[in-house]
Amino acid sequence: MAQMIKLLDVVALTVDLPEYKLWRGQVGTVVEILANGAAFEVEFSDRDGRMYESLGLRPDQMMVLHYAPTNEPPMFVAEPA
Repeated sequence: MAQMIKLLDVVALTVDLPEYKLWRGQVGTVVEILANGAAFEVEFSDRDGRMYESLGLRPDQMMVLHYAPTNEPPMFVAEPA
């Protein structure tokens, strides 16, 4: 079963988005749920908390980061062929 992405989850990109100067592994925060969970608005901030990018992402473009033990294994997204 796929993990549900929730509001304020900390996520990391699983893809490069060069048009936004965002790269796989960059960390952001889910700030809005769009299209009944088919997409999410994610904000990317610098170390001082200043937002430098905000964009809509599909669930397959990110993974939820965990800072404590979890009962579910992480879900990995396969790269397109």
